[in-house]
Amino acid sequence: MAFSDSYNTLRFLMLFSPLLLGAAMAMSSHDAYDEVYRPQFHFTAQKNWLNDPNGLVFYKGVYHLFFQHNPSGIDWGNMTWGHATSPDLVHWTQHSDAIPPDAMGTIFSGSAVVDRGNTTGFQSGGDKALVAIYACAGDTSPESKGKPYTQCLAYSQDAGTTWVKYAQNPVLKQIAPGNRDPKVVWFEPKREWVMALFLENSDYALFTSPDLKSWKQIQRFPDPGTSECPDFFEIPVEASDLKKWVFVSASGQYLVGSFDGDKFTAEQTGVRMDVGPNYYAVQTYSDIPKRDGRRIQIAWMNGGRYPEMPFNQQMSFPCRLTLHKTDEGYRIHRNPVREIKGLYEQEHKWKGLKLSAGEDPLAKLTGDLWDIDLDLEVGAAKQIVLTFRGTSVTYDVASQTLHASDRTEHLPLQEGRLKLRALIDRSSFEFFANDGAFSFTACFLPNVENHTLSLTAAGGQATIRTLVAHSLKSAWRS
Repeated sequence: MAFSDSYNTLRFLMLFSPLLLGAAMAMSSHDAYDEVYRPQFHFTAQKNWLNDPNGLVFYKGVYHLFFQHNPSGIDWGNMTWGHATSPDLVHWTQHSDAIPPDAMGTIFSGSAVVDRGNTTGFQSGGDKALVAIYACAGDTSPESKGKPYTQCLAYSQDAGTTWVKYAQNPVLKQIAPGNRDPKVVWFEPKREWVMALFLENSDYALFTSPDLKSWKQIQRFPDPGTSECPDFFEIPVEASDLKKWVFVSASGQYLVGSFDGDKFTAEQTGVRMDVGPNYYAVQTYSDIPKRDGRRIQIAWMNGGRYPEMPFNQQMSFPCRLTLHKTDEGYRIHRNPVREIKGLYEQEHKWKGLKLSAGEDPLAKLTGDLWDIDLDLEVGAAKQIVLTFRGTSVTYDVASQTLHASDRTEHLPLQEGRLKLRALIDRSSFEFFANDGAFSFTACFLPNVENHTLSLTAAGGQATIRTLVAHSLKSAWRS
């Protein structure tokens, strides 16, 4: 659960006028999920506040997305696990909230797993038990005044439809003030569960358990400059027979190393997965089938502001993570999951096109939703500018930097080429460059009257090797 001084500042910034909120929520039903700033292929709650993705788990063909939700308000508070499901990571159905607050506290972030070996004894019938482990935040509600932060269980015996809290909660008492955000994985060599937990400051701990109910601490370690929402998983190294363990904090900073069931050993210093301003509380899916083999991540796009809307905040589009050995060390690449192709409408394609000042191959295109893939030789151009709905992103050739959302980030050319993919939604954009080695996640407010798209060069001629622009359907209506 993201909960810090900067986070509290965000909460105050997110307060909207009750009159504006009432007007937005009075929209007729046919306007639902089609409001002026409503993302059309990024998940949002139907109404009210949303933050951290929680309990990402796959079972029987269904992707479950739980999330921090305020059922009764547009701003942060009253933390509850909201619940949505999808058959394809694109089309989501929101259900009734899954885990409500209780006398132990409001329900902060955590994870979920399929208990395939019935280690908990929760299974009843043919469905494997789905088990959620979450932080119960004491002293965050009148009912929990004076109580500590603890880690608790809830389980489902009907494939995630209904959830029951474990009668003997908590399963892990407070280790440090505010300890939270348990991430649980199965460690097959020792046939036991492993939990990564945020403690305080930049400190984390690892615990093991045979049954998800009793836990033993095996390690405590710092990850300087980070806090909250740990993720912990094993992933293969591309083009090799190696596998590595990756430890990730809320900001997406990650450590790569080894884990033997007793100790995680980092082999390099932390690296940021994404350099955009709206990427936080990152988590990956549990129990993706081996035949699929993907490591799929979702982030909270924190800090977006959407005036007069019935919803507040959105999730990033699901991305596949891959690990690569490079000259700089191990690096994670992020790329949108392939399922986005199910939203493709029209394809516009160019190849071998010279791009000079005053020319714009996208000038005749209009729309709000795009998947754009560009491979460009910069040539003599000094700048390359992509503009959508009045918002411009500029690549400066001399400094090899991308400027967007008041940020300037290093993006190296590859043999004189800029390879950039852009997902553009109504109030967010995500860039992936150099085959996913560079990732930039951001929210924006468009000019609501402007639906144009453009790609231009300045200071000299560039060459478009390939440019493919797919217009997208709304995931809520396709």
